Amino acid sequence: MVRASFEQKPYRRVFMETVGATVVPSPSTETQAGQKILAEHPDSTGSLGIAISEALEIAATNEDTNYSLGSVFNHVLMHQTVLGLEAKRQMEMAGEYPDVVIGCVGGGSNYAGLSYPFMADRLAGKTSTRFVATEPAACPTLTKGRFAYDFGDTAELTPLVPMYTLGHTFVPAPVHAGGLRYHGDAPSLSMLVKHGHMEALAYTQNQAFEAGVQFARTQGIVPGPEPTHAIRAVIDEAVEAREAGQPRVILFNLSGHGHFDMQAYDDYLHGRLPEVEFEQEALDAGLAHVPDVPMPA
Repeated sequence: MVRASFEQKPYRRVFMETVGATVVPSPSTETQAGQKILAEHPDSTGSLGIAISEALEIAATNEDTNYSLGSVFNHVLMHQTVLGLEAKRQMEMAGEYPDVVIGCVGGGSNYAGLSYPFMADRLAGKTSTRFVATEPAACPTLTKGRFAYDFGDTAELTPLVPMYTLGHTFVPAPVHAGGLRYHGDAPSLSMLVKHGHMEALAYTQNQAFEAGVQFARTQGIVPGPEPTHAIRAVIDEAVEAREAGQPRVILFNLSGHGHFDMQAYDDYLHGRLPEVEFEQEALDAGLAHVPDVPMPA
């Protein structure tokens, strides 16, 4: 478990331990990849890239262990499209079709899963639906990253993939949206952004939590820190439509609850949530480690 989340979300760890799991913060001393990171950065808050490296190493060195991808690679995104196919049927039942589809993006699977069945209609010229991918300002892969071949993990154990990336060594600030603290995005989603079929917006965590609290008080559901980024964009989109006097059908993915994130809400509600954005120096250092592999014309 990424160290930042291990420390920020103790009840998530306790839940896993309750059902029999052993939870280790990453970077750890249990792998060569983790040991290398700790030797260079003893106080590292970890990242999804580091955790993936450790998980891959453990799977590769233990015959009774397998590793299952959760995001980033295209086949995972396609598997997740059951979300969008179900949403499409539900909207048909309601007699509606979205003018805009919004979601949060870490590696890309939950948003691609929702949006790709609708994106297929746009690419076929059947609709002019807009697509908005949201991300944290502390890890702005789509809004500030470079489109290049890069590794999916810090220790360079995965294949090179073409994606928007901040560099596989980039370690984002420890914002509470742990699922969005990933240095790159899936190739297919990155291509859609690159060619203008999908927009990208970045928000600071106080902007996101403000939207999360508003959503909780109006809808009765406490959202996770990750989808609060999408909710921020949904609220802004709805206000814009209202002020323009234009009816607008907005579809978004509430990809997780916030029941294990109440410390983050407590910090926000009492003015203790730091406003964290990326540092240009860290971004430059991360991009310096992107492999020098020419992109196809």
